[in-house]
Amino acid sequence: MKSSWRIALILTAAIAGPAAAETGPERAKRVVNECVEALGGQKFLNVTDIVQMGRAYSFYREQLSGLTIARTVTRYLNNVEDPSKTLAVMERQDYGKKLDYGILFQPDEAYEITFRGARPLTEERFDRYKNSTMKDIFYILRERLKEPGLIFESRGADVWNNFPVEIVDITDARNVTVTVYFHQTTKLPVREVTERRDPATKERFVEETIYTKYRASDGIQWPLTVQRNRDGEKIFEMFSDSLEINKKLPEKNMFDLPAGMKKLKPDTTTGPH
Repeated sequence: MKSSWRIALILTAAIAGPAAAETGPERAKRVVNECVEALGGQKFLNVTDIVQMGRAYSFYREQLSGLTIARTVTRYLNNVEDPSKTLAVMERQDYGKKLDYGILFQPDEAYEITFRGARPLTEERFDRYKNSTMKDIFYILRERLKEPGLIFESRGADVWNNFPVEIVDITDARNVTVTVYFHQTTKLPVREVTERRDPATKERFVEETIYTKYRASDGIQWPLTVQRNRDGEKIFEMFSDSLEINKKLPEKNMFDLPAGMKKLKPDTTTGPH
């Protein structure tokens, strides 16, 4: 373990040397631009839809609390005027062996779908999804890179999980910062860290997302495994067995409520933080 750490540290110093003359913002922008190219360049920037199929695990106090078959279907939207305010993405999360229940996220609202019907998510749950999506590094790279007021600052090189990384802070005009760790060799994002405050209690949470096992589809690199931690505790993990990008999904139906589905009353509970 110690020898691996030393090797990673030597690689970090060797790679970081030529960049020493750069300013913090210049270095950060270079790292971000290299990441975009590694993800697929213009193909990544023009990605339309992503379909992942695999297994989803949920955890409570580091103990497995649930697992299920899961499919996530994501569609990016073009011509959204301000992707930092209005979601430029729609997402459908289907669960179970028959994929017959899940959650549908539209730009302005979301529904929990079961055999009983479609129940609107609470405003709090939808806002939580919206905020986490807008801070997701792939959403930032695809939708927000040209956003006015976006600041990039390098924290320099370091070693994380025994491999060398470049660390970049990305801060928007609202002073919301996302700290992203980019692998120095592959240039791909491997970790991001953000902070969130509960709107009711004002309690502060540190949220971490780890990306591993990248695979190429249609010339675009995408992580097959995503792990989410809150205050150092694992809360969710998704292992994708299949990945399809730019399938040209049908324009209708996939992200609409099924015709004739009963609409239920909104859930008034706030649910977990």
